[in-house]
Amino acid sequence: MCPYRLVLEHVTSRWGVLVLIALLDRPYRFSELRREVGGIGRNVSEKMLTQTLQTLQRDGLVHREARPVIPPHVEYSLTDLGREAAEQVRGLALWTQERMADVERARHAYDEARAAADATRAS
Repeated sequence: MCPYRLVLEHVTSRWGVLVLIALLDRPYRFSELRREVGGIGRNVSEKMLTQTLQTLQRDGLVHREARPVIPPHVEYSLTDLGREAAEQVRGLALWTQERMADVERARHAYDEARAAADATRAS
């Protein structure tokens, strides 16, 4: 697989997108980020969030800062490269939100045309 495709896959993965967008606002501790990314109707497991953060950290997009205190305090934030990627992802997310009505109309038209074609073939 081409290296840039792999990074694109990481950035646009289900949890990668949400992590990057959340970290645009501010740094988060792990449990805070898990709640933020999980949101309503989505549950991200601890393992999946850990894997996503490690992948984004390896790609140079996320910075992990562990403070040597008791209990341990670990915070995640975006690097400059990560901020740049997150801005791009957020732009796509905003576009999707703004154009959702158009997407719904297109889906409806497609489904109706498909149903009509299926009905014609069945006759």
